[in-house]
Amino acid sequence: MIRKDMLIGELIREKPEAIPVLMSFGMGCVGCPASQMESLEEAAMVHGFNVDELLKALKENV
Repeated sequence: MIRKDMLIGELIREKPEAIPVLMSFGMGCVGCPASQMESLEEAAMVHGFNVDELLKALKENV
């Protein structure tokens, strides 16, 4: 289950097919060290998008 408190690194390890969805939201650095400690919700705040929209896209495409 994909949750907004899930770490990006955890998501990528469990579901690498999520990478294109993350990149479509402007998260081009999905492999950077920060992604290992940053939640989806934190990334949404940093990158300026709605976390609920990201979760919806991930659930539809992953």
